[in-house]
Amino acid sequence: MCGIIGYIGTKKAKPILINGLLRLEYRGYDSSGIATVEKDGIKVIKEKGRIANLDAMDGINDLEGTIGIGHTRWATHGKPSAVNSHPHYDKDKLFAVVHNGIIENYHELRKLLEDNGYTFLSDTDTEVIPNLINLYYKKENDFLKAVKLACDDLKGSFALEILCKYYPDNMIVVRQDSPLVIGRGLDENYISSDIPAILSFTKDFYFLNDREFAVLARDNIDFYDNDLNKIDKVVKSIEWNTASAEKDGYDDFMLKEIYEQPNAIRETIGSKLSESKISFNDFEISKEFLETINRIYVVACGTAMNAGLATKATFENFCKIPTEVDIASEFRYRDPLIDEHTLCIYISQSGETADTIAALKLAKSKGAKTIALANVIGSSITREADYCIYTHAGPEIAVASTKAYTSQVVLLNILALYFAEVLDRVPSSTIDSMKKNLLELPKKAEITLRNVAEVKNFANIVYKETDMFFLGRGVDYYVASEGSLKLKEISYIHSESYAAGELKHGPIALIENDVTVIGIITNPNLVEKTISNIQEVITRGAKTLVITNQKINESQFFKVINIPDTEPCLSPVLSIIPLQLLSYYISKEKGLDVDKPRNLAKSVTVE
Repeated sequence: MCGIIGYIGTKKAKPILINGLLRLEYRGYDSSGIATVEKDGIKVIKEKGRIANLDAMDGINDLEGTIGIGHTRWATHGKPSAVNSHPHYDKDKLFAVVHNGIIENYHELRKLLEDNGYTFLSDTDTEVIPNLINLYYKKENDFLKAVKLACDDLKGSFALEILCKYYPDNMIVVRQDSPLVIGRGLDENYISSDIPAILSFTKDFYFLNDREFAVLARDNIDFYDNDLNKIDKVVKSIEWNTASAEKDGYDDFMLKEIYEQPNAIRETIGSKLSESKISFNDFEISKEFLETINRIYVVACGTAMNAGLATKATFENFCKIPTEVDIASEFRYRDPLIDEHTLCIYISQSGETADTIAALKLAKSKGAKTIALANVIGSSITREADYCIYTHAGPEIAVASTKAYTSQVVLLNILALYFAEVLDRVPSSTIDSMKKNLLELPKKAEITLRNVAEVKNFANIVYKETDMFFLGRGVDYYVASEGSLKLKEISYIHSESYAAGELKHGPIALIENDVTVIGIITNPNLVEKTISNIQEVITRGAKTLVITNQKINESQFFKVINIPDTEPCLSPVLSIIPLQLLSYYISKEKGLDVDKPRNLAKSVTVE
């Protein structure tokens, strides 16, 4: 969940490292640091807090080195502090390391090293790594071999960048279950946890698989497998627009990304959907194969899981296959029923979510076919899965996901319709109606965004609240869950989501005078029942906001926001937008950092 950056070239490394860290700050912002190769050895400067604190440190502008590594931290082992920040030296200051991941056996390794005379300054798991490299370097006198032997001792996840005093023109990087990309330049190379951090420098990238090493020079990169045999890697070009990783006049990335949703939806639909057959360039699945599938699992975390929940009914209603949606961190530990007749779909915006990748590996080991749905081309999850499909939302920088969610809901619905066409289990007219409504979504999302003034006014009324509740039935309940998550993430207001019919089974005890309750009503078959549930909280003094595409008596509610009508299973794409805006404007009213909420990181790459 930390971010790492690296540069090797002919320019001063410090400005490039700071620029990259600022673009990675959404991955962690407890502390940060950089190391550069100077004439007299490796120089490390680090500090607690945001990147701005680091950039103001004494001596940082004196760094002249053209090779360097950097790190922005989301603390796991050791509290946020300068001493626990990365990079970490070994005891002799021969090596400097930055690390994203968790070393699970660091206690044993630390004891082994202490028994061999090594001392430690920090409380982190990372500090064992440069000292292990030091230990093996003294035995082997070979930089790459020392790094490989140290990695053999590590249990857990890691993406590493390593500098060595005795190899001032090289850097070694390696990964295991943590993301790392290499950007190729002209007489320079870049390393990062995420593509957007270095997208302004290059569009050509190499992706390392687990336990692959890269030895970088200014004008060359050599790749090695875990046995240190040289291997070839193919460069991939990423055609993201660099402007999409900038604020482009908006106050915050989150607001920009909310407004980018119509185009993100349009790009995700792309060429997959037409009035004829749905087609995926990425893969093709036969009717014979799908007819053998008797169970679908959709597995993800956080917002991605809410996208899965929002589309569960589409898979069941259109494909007639039982579908379960699981939390990735729970899925792998409950011994799920998986065999060769199981299809597992894994969702991750970054493609690097550790729990989701681990759950995918479990399913493959049990014989299931796997599909990865991600936003980042070449990410780990797409390389692990049997098939992969992409949203085309562009870089999402804000920690709280918005356009990735709506793009995921759209793509999952398209995937379900693709299966439905292949299986031929529902009338073609039903599928055609869904296609028509899908193609109308970008325009309807633009219309939905016109509600911004009403949402902003409501945010101004409720931003001082300490508790809020979200209600819905059917797919609206899953939208309520995502809306509640957004509010918690960026406003720090306690919120809960409930299936509206469950209110009387306990939660209604929490309703008191003037508490805010938000209801979502988009399914014409559930209007009366949902309104009845909302009336129950109004009777107990609640202040209610209703998001709806149905004709209702608006006078009975404190506030109603109308959105365009669409098929019920597509309504989450539109009904979530006012809730995203509400969370954003409440956070702004409270004076909070919308893009970087406390204690959170964008990409959760540790389990």
